[in-house]
Amino acid sequence: MKIETLPLTPAIPLSTKRRWRKPAIALALAAAVAGGWYAFQGKPAAPAPKAEAKPTVFELSHSDVVTVEARELARRLPLSGSLAPLAQATVKSKVSGVVLETGLREGMNVSAGQVIARLDDADARARVAQYAAALKEANARLALANKNELNSRALLEQNYISQNSFDTTRNSVELAQAAVDAARAQLDLARIALNDTVIRAPLSGVVSKRFVQAGEKLSPDSPVMAIVDLQHLTLDAQVPASDIPRIKVGQDVHFRVDGFDARDFTGKVARINPATEAGSRAMLVYISVANDDGLLRAGMFAKGQITTDKSAARPIVPLAALRKDGERDVVYRVADGKVVAQPVTLGMRNEDEGLAEVTHGVDAGAVLLNVPLDGVKPGAQVKLAGTTAKAKPDAKATDNIVVAKKD
Repeated sequence: MKIETLPLTPAIPLSTKRRWRKPAIALALAAAVAGGWYAFQGKPAAPAPKAEAKPTVFELSHSDVVTVEARELARRLPLSGSLAPLAQATVKSKVSGVVLETGLREGMNVSAGQVIARLDDADARARVAQYAAALKEANARLALANKNELNSRALLEQNYISQNSFDTTRNSVELAQAAVDAARAQLDLARIALNDTVIRAPLSGVVSKRFVQAGEKLSPDSPVMAIVDLQHLTLDAQVPASDIPRIKVGQDVHFRVDGFDARDFTGKVARINPATEAGSRAMLVYISVANDDGLLRAGMFAKGQITTDKSAARPIVPLAALRKDGERDVVYRVADGKVVAQPVTLGMRNEDEGLAEVTHGVDAGAVLLNVPLDGVKPGAQVKLAGTTAKAKPDAKATDNIVVAKKD
């Protein structure tokens, strides 16, 4: 049996063993340092706590809120019409005659009783003299008749004449008295005719039309001048018959006139026509207008409103701020940075102005949401744009500000 021997492994040189010992030593030192640092630090630090959720604060613009005011609320009815003088007159001549003078012109003021024209009065004076003489003659005949009556009465008492003779004398006295009365009446008429030769203004106002010139011959009932009283005007306004039940005498009226856009004129309902106008089926309402400064003129067109109802001074809220909570009317009130649903009791409404009267629930000065806003409900935190929200003592994070948007 042959035994074979394996070759021996060649010996590793000394230089190679020294080459890997140094990195191993360095590695062992690094591991030792790392272990010591870990032992020094102890347990690993706990993870940082998560930040608390930020509450949402809705930022409201100034148009989103409204401050409640206490004032009167009124319901009004629109109207339009023309201004007319309450009093006007066309002065006419009562007698015939030639115009001697007339010094007034259109647009001039005139006072009641002022002379506006004079006629030639020669004929009138002659008639006055004639009837005055006739009256004297009648008085003379009456005196003679009275004297004859006295004589006849004495003779009758002595039975010298009959009763019939006395009655005839007595009748003569009565006829003479009647003649005197007729003559006196004729004289009075003549004097009136003489006075009528001086034509006077029947009212104070402004001359709107002059019809005659000096030298013209007038006959009875000839127009001389037209005078209008501008101190008191009437606004004749047409109102639909369906709205007439809302109108009462004495209601206030506010109106404006073309040319006076910046001025508000006032009046009061004076009368209501009982019949409708043909064609329009509207009724005329007559509004009394005081025109003390004389700015308004007859025929001007006016547009305004009649105040048909008026409330006392109470809190007024916009209709857009009202909400429904079941059967209740509520408003969203802003208090201490939060939205609160506040029940209210309503009174008068004005749909044209978009306002409502509050009889109970809110007071003047309360701040309400003016319009529905997306996400803003009772309990939500809000702040007005341009203001700084009050910091809470336990707050640890800044509020999340969101601009409120309309629904």
